[in-house]
Amino acid sequence: MQKIKLSNPIKIDGVEIHELSLRRPKVRDLIAAGKKNVSESEREVNLIANLAEVSPETIQDLDLCDYMKIQEWLKDFLSLSTAQN
Repeated sequence: MQKIKLSNPIKIDGVEIHELSLRRPKVRDLIAAGKKNVSESEREVNLIANLAEVSPETIQDLDLCDYMKIQEWLKDFLSLSTAQN
C-alpha cells in the first residue's frame, strides 16, 4: 500500500481526506481499466480510482498537483516492475 499525501485535501462523503492509499496494481486492474471505450486519460483515472478504492469522480476532483504525484508513483511502479524483469 502506498500512501500519497494530498497538498489539497478532498471530501469524500463529507469527510476531509488528506491522503489516499493505493494498492499495488494487478493485471486485472489493467484489464478492467482498458475494457471501456474511453480516452487514455479516462483509462488512467479509472485505474487509479480502482487502486485507491474510490470513485473516478473522486480522482477527477483532485487538485492537478496531487494527481500528478499519483501519476508519478504509478509510472515509477510500472518502470520498476519492468526493470526487475
